[in-house]
Parts: sequence; structure tokens; C-alpha cells
Amino acid sequence: MKDSKQLAMEAVEVVKPAIEKLFEQTNRKELHIVIMDPRLKPWESSFEDAILYETSIKNEEWPAPFDELARKKAFQAWRDSSANINHQTLHPTSLRDDDVLFYGSFVYGNVVVACSGVEQWFDMLISSWIALAFEQLTMHSYQTQKIDNPTQRYRKQ
Repeated sequence: MKDSKQLAMEAVEVVKPAIEKLFEQTNRKELHIVIMDPRLKPWESSFEDAILYETSIKNEEWPAPFDELARKKAFQAWRDSSANINHQTLHPTSLRDDDVLFYGSFVYGNVVVACSGVEQWFDMLISSWIALAFEQLTMHSYQTQKIDNPTQRYRKQ
């Protein structure tokens, strides 16, 4: 079975053509992406150690620190297992003093992805594409492993 980081990287590559197409209507063509390790919970790991993969699409000089903003969005979502749009729109009482006031994360099961660089609704859209691709690529790898090795009892042997 492929490892989680490799699958996360593949998920970004799978959706990159859609991101590039979306850039035709966004305010910028820059983006930073953060994918959290779905196997690690906030009470088990530091935030920095729980970042599985991050990458940038950089076509110009950034007018804002999109990498820092994406990490802040990822932290909010990872901390509460909830997309940070929920903090912004439904539960602002949960916002902390150093929380970013833009949404752009997506939570799918235990998969947390956050993006920053374009409009926040598009950041969230891209995060959702990556989260779903990551989960389904992992599903494919997992099921293929089970078919190829029907007596294997554990993920890593």
C-alpha cells in the first residue's frame, strides 16, 4: 500500500488541472495547500508534526503570506475537526484571538485540507477536491492491497 504522504501528493496532482482551470476566474493565481495527517489527532501530536504535506502554486509574488494563512486555516479545522467556515459563520464564539478570519478549509472524515490564495469560497472548494481525492486514492490503494494480499492482517507487515 502506498504511504499517506505519497497519496496526499498524488491527490494534489490529480486536481491540479481543475485548479488551473479555476484560476481563469479567481482573483489571483497563487495558492498554498496544507494537508493534515488524518492518523494524528490534536491530543496526540503538535500541529507542525501533524502536517502531512504542503505545497504552493506560485505564479507571481504573493501579496499576502498565503502559506501562513493556509496553516492557520488548517489548524482551526484540525483543532475542532470542523471546516473553519463553521467558526466564521455558525460558531464565532469558538474563535480565538489568533485565528484567521477567512475560511478555506475542508474536513472529510479525518482528512483536513486547507488552502489560501484565492477567494475563500474557492479556497474551500479546492480543499474539498483535494480531501476527496486523497480519501478515494487511499481507498483504491487499500482495496488493491487487500485483493493482492488477501491473508495480510495489518496495513504494514
